[in-house]
Amino acid sequence: MTTSIFVNLPVSDLEASKAFYTSLGYSINPNFTDETAACVVFSDTIYAMLLTHAKFSEFTKQPIADTHNSTAAIVAISADSREEVDDLAAKALEAGGSETYDPMDMGFMYSRAFRDLDGHHWEVVWMDEAAAQDGPPEQ
Repeated sequence: MTTSIFVNLPVSDLEASKAFYTSLGYSINPNFTDETAACVVFSDTIYAMLLTHAKFSEFTKQPIADTHNSTAAIVAISADSREEVDDLAAKALEAGGSETYDPMDMGFMYSRAFRDLDGHHWEVVWMDEAAAQDGPPEQ
């Protein structure tokens, strides 16, 4: 069996969050979506479960972090090119996200970061094929 990852994120407005992620080009799996949750499909093995605060609270006894004022996690996703990094970041900003930091260009790796509508920190990263296999070049 192939391992999949499901990133569970509390959201304050499920419909707005669904609109945000679909505007980035991702789809919603209706089989795992209802009025309390939505399954965002990033790939065949990567998903984000958007959960209302009430639904998210069913899975933890801890309070939900205020990700507008702190970082609970950084979720990084890969891109096939620098242009794809810029394109996805631009879509996120246009859809109401906010830029987390200026683009980072290390030559062999390029990234942009944004926060979604609920303040969750996302990074989009492109890495040169050789660096991905052999590690970063010697400095």
